[in-house]
Order: sequence, then structure tokens, then C-alpha cells
Amino acid sequence: MGVRRRVRDALTHVYERRLARALVGADVPRHVGVIMDGNRRWARSIGLEDVAHGHRRGASKIVDLLGWCDDAGVQVVTLFMLSTDNLRRPEPELSALLTIIEDVAVDLAGPGRRWKIRSMGASEVLPPETVAVLKQVEEETRDRPGATVNLAVGYGGRREIADAVRSLLAEHAARGTSLDDLVEALEVEHIAEHLYTRGQPDCDLVIRTSGEQRMSGFLLWQTANAEFHFTDVYWPDFRRVDFLRALRDYSARHRRFGG
Repeated sequence: MGVRRRVRDALTHVYERRLARALVGADVPRHVGVIMDGNRRWARSIGLEDVAHGHRRGASKIVDLLGWCDDAGVQVVTLFMLSTDNLRRPEPELSALLTIIEDVAVDLAGPGRRWKIRSMGASEVLPPETVAVLKQVEEETRDRPGATVNLAVGYGGRREIADAVRSLLAEHAARGTSLDDLVEALEVEHIAEHLYTRGQPDCDLVIRTSGEQRMSGFLLWQTANAEFHFTDVYWPDFRRVDFLRALRDYSARHRRFGG
């Protein structure tokens, strides 16, 4: 390691400790959503032709992130791992990415882990073997005492809302509720009760890496009052200091919820 690298790392460590001290007693988001973007560009930036290396490097960062969230007191973390749009990627890349996602799910549910793992998305668009792995880790971690970790796989925000409305209509049809009565009684909360994240707090903070500044359909309903933090860092290079910066920005904002 060169002298410049050692000096830079030492300065980063000092800055990180300063950020951590500044956050003592600050407002902490209950629910953090993360759009883990930039894996492919990271791989290409270091001369790798196989972008699966970028996905694997990004996957190895997830346990670190969840540990930082635990330290901060975050209750729910939603990880945007695979969108419905991503399913159109070339088959070799998609197959490798699905395998990586399965490996991540198994790792997060492994011995000694405390997180409750939940999958969210349209399972019917995923391969049966991926669905089976996600269901298994859900069952294995259902009663664990730690934070809830949502794995958004085969996820689309518009599709989630459509699925919620479909589920709501089916529920009332089974009860024999007339359409007129449903129209009269329908409230926002009734739809929220059928979302993939039902029973969880809405997202307070969304972090997106890689410099992109868009939501890509992520948690469209749950982020109505969320704060957003965009960073130029590619996901595989995301560090604790980057996470603490996001928390600092969140704590400095005055959330009025329209008031």
C-alpha cells in the first residue's frame, strides 16, 4: 500500500469517527431503502469484461451495510436487488445475478445472523429455484430478533401497487362487499395494508449509489415522505463513511410531512 493510500485511509478514518460522534442523539431513520447501483460500471472501470464480478463484489458489501444499520438502530432495511426491468438483461448475466441473489439470501439467514429476511416482488416472474430459496430463508428467519431485511427481487413499484389493489378487491369480493360500498369506504390505509411491506413503517431514507438521481420504480408508495441521498460512489466501493454521510444529511433535514 502506497504512502498516499495510507494517508488517505487515515484521514477517512478520522472523518468517519467525527461523523459517528456527531450522530450521537440524532434522529435515525426507522426504515432505510437502498438502491445498490453501479456494480456493472464498477467492474468495467477496473477492466473486467464479466460484469458478474461487479455483482459479486456488490453482494459482499451487503453484510457490512446491515451491520452499519444495526449500529445506527435502523429497524427495517429494503434492498433493491433485482427489478422487473432487470429481467430483460442478457441470459448469462441474469442467470449469474440470480445465483448471486440466492447466495446472498442464504448467507443473510446463516447461523449467527439475527436478521428477519423477507422477500418482496412478483414471484411468478422468477425461476422456481430462486423463489424456493427466498421462501426457505423467510421461514428460517421468521422469529429472529433483529432488524427486518426486505429483499426486493423481481420488484416493480407500479406492480406492487397493482398487486395491492388486486388483493384488496379479492378480499372484499370474498366478503361479498358491493363495488358501491367499497368505493364509499375505501381509504389510503386500506391499500397500504395490502402492500408487500404491510405492517412495516414507511421508508424514511432512500440511498442510491453510482450518481444516478432517479427512483427506478423503487417503493413508489412507501417513499411519499422519504428523504433521498444520492452519492457518486459505485455500490461495490460504498463505505461506512458514505453511510454515515447519508445519516448526517437525513438528521439535518426538517421533516414536515406537508405541515
